[in-house]
Amino acid sequence: MTKAIKWLAYVALAAALAGCAGVQETPPAPTFGEAFTPIDAVAQNAAMARGINVLAGDPGWNDPGLARFKARYFRTIRDAGFSTVRIVMNSFEHMDSSNTLDPHWVAFLDKMVEAALTAGLTVDLDEHDFMLCGNDPDNCRVKLDAFWSQIAPRYKDAPNRLIFEMLNEPHGKLTAALWNAQLKETLAIIRASNPARNVIIGPANWNGLEELPNLELPDDPHIIVTFHYYHPFHFTHQGTTWNGPEIQALHDVRWGTQADEAAMNGEFDTVKAWAAAHNRPIFLGEFGAFETAPLPDRYTWTAAVARGAEAHGFSWAYWQFDHDFVAYDIDKEQWVEPILAALIPPKAAAN
Repeated sequence: MTKAIKWLAYVALAAALAGCAGVQETPPAPTFGEAFTPIDAVAQNAAMARGINVLAGDPGWNDPGLARFKARYFRTIRDAGFSTVRIVMNSFEHMDSSNTLDPHWVAFLDKMVEAALTAGLTVDLDEHDFMLCGNDPDNCRVKLDAFWSQIAPRYKDAPNRLIFEMLNEPHGKLTAALWNAQLKETLAIIRASNPARNVIIGPANWNGLEELPNLELPDDPHIIVTFHYYHPFHFTHQGTTWNGPEIQALHDVRWGTQADEAAMNGEFDTVKAWAAAHNRPIFLGEFGAFETAPLPDRYTWTAAVARGAEAHGFSWAYWQFDHDFVAYDIDKEQWVEPILAALIPPKAAAN
């Protein structure tokens, strides 16, 4: 045999062995029945309206057969009156040593995206690896750029109802200065394949509203700015186990006085003023009160945040569908009715 024939035979054998070993190539990019057409960021934000976070930590990311969240729930969400889902992706743990995404993980994401779009929802793809990024900005930079280098081209032809959220809650060692540099670098990667898709970007310090003045965005009209709201923290996180013994020991903290609502609306006024000054639409990407808070007050707080956001022109997404801060009981296959009613008043759902 010639050297060329021997080489071709070797390549064929290697491919066959890889197949036997279960090595899987990344599936082809999905095709969409609806073409991409640019949409103004303000119009996109208005269409997003009311949303909910889904798939955070779902076992389906590792094994689709174990998924708690089923694709059919997107229709359940749409039928309840929501317009948007924020798909929470911890992608870094699904990358190999060269930061290539696991093909099985990509295939699961494709399935979720297609099902959500088919259900008529706007889909926010949220890269959620905030803890690694807060602890190790250098490693975060490499992985975040690698992630969007793969995902942005994959979905470049998706309809405009697919939105990219660059990174959830930069904080810690990923300071405002570092984040301002990082977001410009990563946005350039996204823009190489998606020049007119809307991208969601929030400030440092956990997407805190107090950091908005330090957020530096490029001159790009297709950006929606996000912030998260869990104020007052001693109410929304009372009894949680992951915030230290003082917060864990709190119980029966109440919320709902006129002063409470005035404080919340004052903070939303601050966000609206920043948005007007910078000509940016606002997406309240997370809010919720943990189950250990008194249920009547959780209802009051949740409804006040949702209606307050709407009154200020913000779209929003509740944290979250399943797991904790729960809005839908998957085991019982039913909504947690007080929370759903707070988010989507019955008359609004009927419309």
